Amino acid sequence: MTDFGAIDALLAGAKKEVPLPSAEERRTMREELNLSRAQLAQALGVSPSTVGGWESGRDPSGEVREKYAYFLEGARGKLAAEAAEETSAEDSASSESDSQGDAPADAGQAEDSGDDDVAVLAAPQPCVLCGEPARHQVAGFPQHLDPAECGSAEAAQPEPEPQPQSERGVPVVPVGRRLQTADTPDLIGTAVASALAEHSGDLESATEALVKRAIPDAMALLDHSRMGGRYDVVAHPWMPDVLRKQSSRGADQIWEARPKWSRSELPAGKHEITALDVNGAYLSALKTHLPLGQLEHSTGNHHDRRRAGIHLITPPDWEHDAYLPNPIGSRDEPGPLWVTESTLRLLLRISGPKYGLCDPPEIHESWTSGATEGLLEKFRIALKDARDRAIADNDDVTLEYVKAMYSKFVSTMGESNYNRELYRPDWMHLIRSQAFANLWWKAHRAYDEGLMVVRAMGTDELHVVGDWRAVFAEGRGVTEVKVKDVYTVGTG
Repeated sequence: MTDFGAIDALLAGAKKEVPLPSAEERRTMREELNLSRAQLAQALGVSPSTVGGWESGRDPSGEVREKYAYFLEGARGKLAAEAAEETSAEDSASSESDSQGDAPADAGQAEDSGDDDVAVLAAPQPCVLCGEPARHQVAGFPQHLDPAECGSAEAAQPEPEPQPQSERGVPVVPVGRRLQTADTPDLIGTAVASALAEHSGDLESATEALVKRAIPDAMALLDHSRMGGRYDVVAHPWMPDVLRKQSSRGADQIWEARPKWSRSELPAGKHEITALDVNGAYLSALKTHLPLGQLEHSTGNHHDRRRAGIHLITPPDWEHDAYLPNPIGSRDEPGPLWVTESTLRLLLRISGPKYGLCDPPEIHESWTSGATEGLLEKFRIALKDARDRAIADNDDVTLEYVKAMYSKFVSTMGESNYNRELYRPDWMHLIRSQAFANLWWKAHRAYDEGLMVVRAMGTDELHVVGDWRAVFAEGRGVTEVKVKDVYTVGTG
């Protein structure tokens, strides 16, 4: 009986190990909550390197495994809740309405018109999509309910020329509504196969041909990804003077916060520095808050998170230049400057109570429109998936084609003769400065994890001293980094 009792006790105490998500998901959830490995390690009673091991594929055991699983489950729930809140906020930024007809002409200010998101305006205001007077607002933004009344319903020309800038004219091309063909499974793969066949398998010739057609192909992919999308987009809006080039070869007045920073002094001794290359910087930056309609002017030190655009600000003083780059980039001139939504949100975040790295910027005036962060998300994912497949298959033709698609898409949506379907210099500046902001956050993460940050350049170059593989995943994926160079400075 004693033996059977021991077996019963053994079975009673036995239990299956708590399942854990993949190593990549563990790291992603922690990073999305802006928690360092050191913070999580302290809460679990382990070392930061142990957490790093778990995020590289090793699994904990025993009681600490249960604690780690509890954290991950809580993290997943918190991120899901935040994502739901963000989606709700984005939906309120600009909503399409299925309602037809007008409300009574004598309706009072913001009277209920029968739809929770639709109200009647006391006086007409410019439509967020076309700029013409509208008597209704949808989710807080003026908009025509009848598509026939909205300028955004006008048919687009095959190759619309950038229109003359005027105080009123708002030529509209609703992106995502031009292409009405049946669903096409793989536009990128089809284009590559066609080019290879046309050039009899000559990889170099096929790549050259694909790169030449990268812009129209990117626009076709954008149209395809926008089919059935929730938001219409003003593709050729009137732009304020600050977004216009000051001369034919000059630039406009927007400061993109491009970093060109090097640590002024290193500690005594010999240091091995690794130059890291951030993969797909502009591809990642397609996920940013973009204005949907024509930009509208406002003044005052106030930021509406439901809107996006450009802002005239006085940036805060930066007292950490000895070890971290200035988030507004390398700028010598003092005083106010025009920055994008991406830069402003970076400054507001790091000036908040969580980081407290600087004072909040002072906002003087803004040009903004209702916005969403997910406008280009399907487009970005299609490009990322094609890039990932190309890397896995050692397919350099597709890789160069995809790179040309997203880089040229960003660079030609301003004043360019190469892309006549989309004229959004505000988007171009926003995406570029988002890439710079993403690099700044990588520098901050490196510093936060105990690395010495030595240099940050452009959108994709970060030089560090220390065990960077404990902080960043190495590889060619968009979320990974690769070694560009290793060099030594100082004397031992």
